[in-house]
Amino acid sequence: MTKPDLNLLFTLNVLLAEGSVVGAAQRLGLSPSAMSRALARLRKTTGDPLLVRAGRALVPTPRALELREQVSQLVQDATSVLRPAEKLDLAQLTRVFTLRTSDGFVENFGAALLTRISQDAAGVQLRFMQKLNKDSLLLRDGSVDLETGVVGSAASPELRTRALFRDGFIGVVRAGHPLTEGEITPGRYAAQRHIIISRRQGHKGPMDDALQLLGLERNRVTYVDSISTALALVKDSDLVATVPAQHTLNLRRGMFSFPLPITSPSITISMLWHPRMDADPAHRWLRQCVLDVCRNDSQGNP
Repeated sequence: MTKPDLNLLFTLNVLLAEGSVVGAAQRLGLSPSAMSRALARLRKTTGDPLLVRAGRALVPTPRALELREQVSQLVQDATSVLRPAEKLDLAQLTRVFTLRTSDGFVENFGAALLTRISQDAAGVQLRFMQKLNKDSLLLRDGSVDLETGVVGSAASPELRTRALFRDGFIGVVRAGHPLTEGEITPGRYAAQRHIIISRRQGHKGPMDDALQLLGLERNRVTYVDSISTALALVKDSDLVATVPAQHTLNLRRGMFSFPLPITSPSITISMLWHPRMDADPAHRWLRQCVLDVCRNDSQGNP
């Protein structure tokens, strides 16, 4: 099937509005002969004469009258679509954004982000979703608007990313735990009853590698799949949790935190989104809100 020349819509709109080949030509900056050729193409495309002579003037056919309002609206819609996006009016913005977040993000940054969002745009709602894997499908199909987490090798190369902050690991125990007194050596740290945050039983990470170089191994007692669960258990037991510092600031209040006595890696927490949302004004505003909240919090707290 031959594709129609959509440029003819704009020509038809002017012809029907002017009711004159000469007037339409002047309005479009064409010669009368070029406009006559365009009218001939329109007649052939629509199968209707559209404008017919009545004395010295041209009058529209019934088909032309039927098309006039429809064509005018189509041209207006097309012009609006192809025009640069208007300045975002946050006061009028009504939208629900879905954020799939890394473990501990909502607990530490969620309240501040909700406050910032409500101050700027009362009609915007946030839906937080737990990030159980690094699959990019939900960003790709539009189910999720924005994600946070560590950008790993499994992340789709098509995604856009922006670093939010760097985070390091610390140890956490309850108030009054034996580790709250005396020097915390690698040996004392390794010998404690450890709670391991991992979805994989037997998982070993950089902390275990560093201890192994010293001939030590953590005493693994139990496994959980989230930071908040780990800290809830630590609060009422003699267990030790090793967690990211910034992600747990609110969760570990009232507990004893200590620097690890071994070399531990730092991680970069980023936000990720699909490129189709890159130029969307409302999405750009959301990304800036997340960036501001995370940076203000991470800079204002040790």
